[in-house]
Amino acid sequence: MAGNTFGQLFKLTSFGESHGRALGGVIDGCPAGLELDMEKIQLDLNRRKPGQSAIVTQRKEPDTVEFYSGIFEGKTTGTPIGFAIHNTNQKSKDYSHIKDSYRPSHADYVYDKKYGFRDYRGGGRSSARETASRVVAGAIAKQFLGEVKINAFVSQVGDLKLEKPYQDLDFSKIESNPVRCPDQEMAERMETYIKAIKKEGDTIGGVITCVIQNVPIGLGEPVFDKLHADLGKAMLSINAVKGFEYGSGFEGVKMKGSAHNDSYNSDGTTTTNRSGGIQGGISNGMDIYFNVAFKPVATIIQAYETIDKEGNKVTTQGKGRHDPCVVPRAVPIVEAMAALVLADHTLLARSNKI
Repeated sequence: MAGNTFGQLFKLTSFGESHGRALGGVIDGCPAGLELDMEKIQLDLNRRKPGQSAIVTQRKEPDTVEFYSGIFEGKTTGTPIGFAIHNTNQKSKDYSHIKDSYRPSHADYVYDKKYGFRDYRGGGRSSARETASRVVAGAIAKQFLGEVKINAFVSQVGDLKLEKPYQDLDFSKIESNPVRCPDQEMAERMETYIKAIKKEGDTIGGVITCVIQNVPIGLGEPVFDKLHADLGKAMLSINAVKGFEYGSGFEGVKMKGSAHNDSYNSDGTTTTNRSGGIQGGISNGMDIYFNVAFKPVATIIQAYETIDKEGNKVTTQGKGRHDPCVVPRAVPIVEAMAALVLADHTLLARSNKI
């Protein structure tokens, strides 16, 4: 299986399956001498882990990361950083009923056709549990980035949409509720809605907004490795993501160029930021902001019709422990992937000029 490595200079290669012994990864390219705050790394993992509230999967995993190489006396050595997160609460029997059939909107069918074999326990390699490795690498990338601030939050669940601009939000309130929405009133409405969807045995989608501040000018390459293109690839590589837009996004098509253009101030900043902090594929020093759309979780705890390996129509039902809405737990994943992109482009930018 190809495609398990992300990045050019700051690289993550991840391994593991949902119901295997462990997940983990190797981070290559992290410069030596970076002093790491291990508590911050574990904190981001805790934000992603299952069982943290009533509106997420109740699988109980401590998700404690163990480092095996690349760190000495609390600092990176410049050698590959190897780590693992051990699985402790698998319930593989919950998936025995789909051994010979395919769940709608899952990767089951295409995995079987592509490889001729699949791990049906929790989706195997295609499980969102793989993203735990990304969160570890992203937490290290955040510390490498220093003053760059990355804040993601839930801005929409179903039709419930936070209409306030991000400048009017207090990011310190993101972690004040299980939905991870920084507006308390909207967070309560979202939580009530997710609980109602869960009670129906169904799922719902949502949107995560990410804001990156204090980004230096000059990150990103002008042709194939545009900064927004790499951010888009990073976000679209996350399980269940169906859309990515940055800056004015799709709303920008409704505007005339005279209204859409970002006029310059004398210091090089712009009066507006419809470009989303990126122009010509290169960061311009303004805030980078984007939205990531997540589909409803494909596993529903309802009876549904599908096909088995012989193409016969069969009826089955979702079992096990699943998120009724993935976005609350996906917030740290979005931040992690954004951090990996920026860390990679920070190292690439060091070769741009003398």
